[in-house]
Amino acid sequence: MPELPEVETTVAGLRSVLEGAVLARVEPRRADLRFPIPVDLRQRLTGATVTALTRRAKYGLIATDRGDMMIFHLGMSGRWRVDPTAIGPHDHLILETGAGRRLALNDPRRFGSVDLVRSDAWEAYSPFTRMGPEPLGPDFDATVLARALAGKATSIKAALLDQRIVAGLGNIYVCEALNMAGIAPTRAAGKISRPRLTLLVDAIREVLAAAIIAGGSTLRDYARPDGELGYFSKQWRVYGREGEICPCGGTVQRRVDGGRSTFFCPKCQK
Repeated sequence: MPELPEVETTVAGLRSVLEGAVLARVEPRRADLRFPIPVDLRQRLTGATVTALTRRAKYGLIATDRGDMMIFHLGMSGRWRVDPTAIGPHDHLILETGAGRRLALNDPRRFGSVDLVRSDAWEAYSPFTRMGPEPLGPDFDATVLARALAGKATSIKAALLDQRIVAGLGNIYVCEALNMAGIAPTRAAGKISRPRLTLLVDAIREVLAAAIIAGGSTLRDYARPDGELGYFSKQWRVYGREGEICPCGGTVQRRVDGGRSTFFCPKCQK
């Protein structure tokens, strides 16, 4: 599933095409993805000018001068294709600009979503009302994290995947950050000391920033809007490296929790 760095990379790619552009054509090619596509999407967006593109957690936000905002989620396999030479069967939403650029939201599994809200009320969008702070934002630090984890017996990995604790983190980057901070993924979230939480916050920020620079990680069908593949996977410390050597010299192991693979090093993660 595309995580925060992949969505950030996607939004940056879309921004270079859409920001300031007029949406001359908006064509939903099916009635739904994971959820129904708003029936008035075409009417409300056609002719509108895109004023801003941003991100919240794993969602992309496209604002217009009509006070409408389209919110998209890439699901498991979604991606935007820029100026495709042909429209394929999995291109479910087409946007064309007045300058002749074309974007196609491609989602073979259809686990993504497209919604439409008023720009001045986007923070009240249902998924966002339950989310914690952005991990790269000013509201996320060791104090905030300690408060959110207080009294929690669940594992620190499970806690970091909980979008109510911190928004946008997924399996890959949680595994990487925990390794960088030297914290075992199974450690009880509420029993981690403040100094170690400080290390963890720094590791989360460092891992995400490096992944964004690298264009994200390529898993299955994910690619950047320009069709290029993200190459952060070449920098993975532990994720997907079972049996290989950790930077500390230990051997990376894998365990399965709740159907998800957890990669870690028992030598350096305590």
